[in-house]
Order: sequence, then C-alpha cells, then structure tokens
Amino acid sequence: MREALLDASDLLILAARVLLMTLFVITGWQKLANFSGTVAYMASTSAPLPSVFAAVSIAMELFVGVAIVLGIFTRPLAVLLGTALIGHRYWKLQGAERHANMLNFYKNLSIMDGLLLLAVTGPGRYALMPS
Repeated sequence: MREALLDASDLLILAARVLLMTLFVITGWQKLANFSGTVAYMASTSAPLPSVFAAVSIAMELFVGVAIVLGIFTRPLAVLLGTALIGHRYWKLQGAERHANMLNFYKNLSIMDGLLLLAVTGPGRYALMPS
C-alpha cells in the first residue's frame, strides 16, 4: 500500500513538472523561433544589451524548462527560474493595462509558488537525475 502511494506521488510530481513548465517551453521556443522579434521587444523595454537579454530569456524559459521536465538539476533550477519571474508592476499602471498586468503578476506569483514546492520536493523518482 505504501509503495503504491509513493508511486502515485512520483507520478503526480512528474505531472506537476510537465504542467508547470509547459508555458516556459512554449514561450521559450517562440522567442527562439522569432529571435529578432524577441530582441526588438527587449529593446522596447529599454533592456540594456537586448540581444543578451533575449538569449538569457530563451535559455531560462526553453532550456531550463526542458531540464526541469526531464528532472535534471530540478531543485536549483526551480529556485533559479522562480527568482526570474518578477515583473508586471501593475501598481504603476492605470485602467485595463493595470488589470491585465495585475493578473499576470499574480499568475507569476502562483508559478513561483509551484517552483518553490518543486525545489522542496525535488523531481521525484521519474527523473533523469532524481535527488
């Protein structure tokens, strides 16, 4: 009975890794596929060295996302990715833009919560590098 519960927990952790990283892998791939557009967006936000910021963004979203799905260095990468989600300063905006950014801010906060839990639980048994 205990073995079945452990196996179910490991399957749920695997599902959580996949579901939590879906957004990152998709958006990372889109940024890579349209690198010039990603650089242009970074420049529009006044990011210094927009090409570098675009490359770092792709690495964080796509490559770190895939690594977490596969269960590679899950704990440290979950912490690293969780710290990169601060954004959408809705309190500086007005109207519909404020509301949209508020939703994205709290969505990011929820993702950070999931990443923190993943950092605590680890990747589970179904990982290339279980802890």
